[in-house]
Amino acid sequence: MTAALKPTQIVAALSGISGWVLSGDGPEICIEKSWQFPAFQETMAFANAVAWIAAQQNHHPELVITYTRCTVRWQTHDVKGLSALDFEAAQALEKQLFPAKEQP
Repeated sequence: MTAALKPTQIVAALSGISGWVLSGDGPEICIEKSWQFPAFQETMAFANAVAWIAAQQNHHPELVITYTRCTVRWQTHDVKGLSALDFEAAQALEKQLFPAKEQP
C-alpha cells in the first residue's frame, strides 16, 4: 500500500524535480507545475500527452486547462496527501515530454 510522505521526504523529493511547487495543505496538498503555450491546440496536445503518461503510470493528475495554459497537479487521494507515486509521475512526465538534450 502507498503511504503518505513526511514533510522532510516531500521537501527532499521536490528538490529533485525542477519547476514543481508545493500547493495547498492538509488533504488538498499537491505538487503542481504550469506550462504556457502560444495557442489552444498546443495546450490541448500537451494535456493529451499528460493523459497518456498518466495512464502509463496508473496515477492520474488534476489538469487545469485554459486557452494557453495547462497546470498539472499530482496528489494521492488514498493517503490524503503526497506519496512517492506523485513524484514518480511528475518525473516520468518531465522525462518523457522534456528529455535532456544530448551533448555532441
